[in-house]
Amino acid sequence: MRLNEIKDNAGASKKRVRVGRGIGSGVGKTAGRGHKGQKARNGVAIGGFEGGQMPLYRRLPKRGFSKWRRKSFNEVSLARLQEAVDAGLLKAGGEIDADALIASGILRRALDGVRILGVGELKAALKLKVDHATASAKAAIEKAGGSVTLIEKKVLADDETKRAKTAAKKANKANAK
Repeated sequence: MRLNEIKDNAGASKKRVRVGRGIGSGVGKTAGRGHKGQKARNGVAIGGFEGGQMPLYRRLPKRGFSKWRRKSFNEVSLARLQEAVDAGLLKAGGEIDADALIASGILRRALDGVRILGVGELKAALKLKVDHATASAKAAIEKAGGSVTLIEKKVLADDETKRAKTAAKKANKANAK
């Protein structure tokens, strides 16, 4: 076999259809676009237009809700933590936070916080300082002799006043009934 003898298998690559190249090609003249009108032209942007009828996407009711400032957490399982301890990437004695997890290679980058999941088994006693931990994860960590410290987020003064107003309104409603 030589380089000049290498070629694709028969039927491996198919030539594209060149439209508008005469009546003999089978896709000449209107090039498969029908006759006249907006859709026969280039750059048609009709989208969901239904000739003035209320479009389907506006007739159907909207469902659900997307939180505006949704937090994205790094999720770490107990099994992953145990693997890191076994491999010598994490030390059971010191406090483990997001920076320690990044340094050990468990996390690639810090997002809005770290969430510990109770998946897997933990044997090492770890002192974790994280944003969130599931109930099963807390129980497993404490059973192994470790501890979980949750980081409290600072609440802005504006948020506190809003919460106070909302609580007052709810109290007034409850008293009115």
